[in-house]
Amino acid sequence: MPFPPLPAPLQVALAERGYAEPTPVQAAVLQPETEGRDLLVSAQTGSGKTVAYGLAMAHTLMGDTDRLPNPGNPLALVVAPTRELALQVQTELAWLYAKAGGRVVTCVGGTDPIAERRALERGAHIVVGTPGRLRDHLERGNLRPAALRAVVLDEADEMLDLGFREELEAILETTPPERRTFLFSATVPNGIAAIARTYQKDALRIAAGDEGAQHGDIEYRGLLIAPHEIERAVVNCLRFFEARSALVFCRTRATVTRLHGNLAERGFAAVALSGELSQAERNRAMQSLRDGRARVCVATDVAARGIDLPDLGLVIHAELPNDPETLLHRSGRTGRAGRKGISALLVPHNRRRAAERLLNEARVQAAWGPAPSAAAIKAQDDARILVQAGELAGEEAGEGDLVLARSLLESQTPEAIAVALMRVMRGPLPAPEDLAEITDRPTRPYTEDRAPRPPNGGPSAPGAWFKMNLGRTNGNADPRWVLPFLCRRGNVTRQDIGRIQVQERETRFEVAPWAAERFAAAASRPATEAKDAHIRIIPAEAPLADTPRPRSAFPREGGPRPTYPARPAGPPRRPR
Repeated sequence: MPFPPLPAPLQVALAERGYAEPTPVQAAVLQPETEGRDLLVSAQTGSGKTVAYGLAMAHTLMGDTDRLPNPGNPLALVVAPTRELALQVQTELAWLYAKAGGRVVTCVGGTDPIAERRALERGAHIVVGTPGRLRDHLERGNLRPAALRAVVLDEADEMLDLGFREELEAILETTPPERRTFLFSATVPNGIAAIARTYQKDALRIAAGDEGAQHGDIEYRGLLIAPHEIERAVVNCLRFFEARSALVFCRTRATVTRLHGNLAERGFAAVALSGELSQAERNRAMQSLRDGRARVCVATDVAARGIDLPDLGLVIHAELPNDPETLLHRSGRTGRAGRKGISALLVPHNRRRAAERLLNEARVQAAWGPAPSAAAIKAQDDARILVQAGELAGEEAGEGDLVLARSLLESQTPEAIAVALMRVMRGPLPAPEDLAEITDRPTRPYTEDRAPRPPNGGPSAPGAWFKMNLGRTNGNADPRWVLPFLCRRGNVTRQDIGRIQVQERETRFEVAPWAAERFAAAASRPATEAKDAHIRIIPAEAPLADTPRPRSAFPREGGPRPTYPARPAGPPRRPR
């Protein structure tokens, strides 16, 4: 279906950008019944909403002419939740209205407000900005709203989530009452509905597509990992899925900084986005992603809201989001404009139930399995290298290359030359990580492969015993640090560790029967940190007789934390 009649400059701009037909949301806002009305639009992320409201307000701004008037006080105001989204909107509207003489100005936090004031004084047709900075310019008189014909709230639900309700209300109350108001939002919670009732006039409700349906261009994967192998799993996901660009989500700035540093050390072209960066640093990071110098972005939820990266084929949830809305917003960064994408959730095996509940609340289905292994990545590399080598061999060689090739064959065997080629082609690839083997099954209470809980509250089935070569005198061993160390080294949880017996020169501990095999395999591998390399863990004989076994040390997987015998009291402290 072609675009309906539009001002000629906009039609030319769309054709030059390759827009042959409108997306569903663009077609919906251009229907005859929308003319002159306020609109409350919900649509999936990546559906072409920016161009949609740019086209929807075209007749309001331009009338029956093919050019906008000389720039003066703005005719349209677009409010976006983040600086990155505002800058992206400015770029989209600039090319859309360029042939109509349009001038688009941005007003966002983190930039020079004096330069923005001067830009507004020179005149603009459309102003795009973030709520706080726009309110500041309105209160200072730099932004004069008297001529506004249209106001757009883009990603309105995200602005409410970020706490901008007061700013939005202040902005809307200063704009002319006869304006058209467009609310674009991925969802329409009660807060958005309240704003629509207060500040819109007989708004037409448009739902572009099935709001509850799973995004057809996004493939969700639930990848089971050991609790302490998140960063290794991120490396393997980036290597396995081979997306042109990828976005890795973390919850905190500290995690972003640590993971970004680790990925850079492993050879990935990565940048970080978090609230502690200046606007100039954020702009440089985004530009490096857009021009291909960087391929991985590690970001917090707030920093990545609204960003649109070209060819983003992979979203990795290094840490699970807190709610289904955040999951959908994160995942919606990929699968945009008809392109396919993958949303991979890294799920520690002891948190599978929480992840399944999150996916269910978000109304999406995921394919479950273990995270990509090093063997799978190497096999994929081999297959790709064979294809690339075959393509290179099929290219026509020049005379100089043939002379050099014959010289090589005189000094080396064909096999040696082929091996050297393979090494050169593998050289730039970051090495995959060895991950603990995780069984693809939901966590659940005792089943036939676990010892049943004994009747009458008796002690549970005994676990497997191990020992390590550190004790009180040769390592200052203490259960307070031994327990988290064992969980990290053995890829188990606190619920999988039973009694801990600290002796003079060694420490014995009990591992739950269902986790013993996994613990032994993980503990036998070399330590990941150099400071732990001297600690050896091996199977041990039966527990010492002088330590009573707690009742129900392993009541059930995922149950309450086990109890430990009290550490013998040491000598009394000297008074200060």
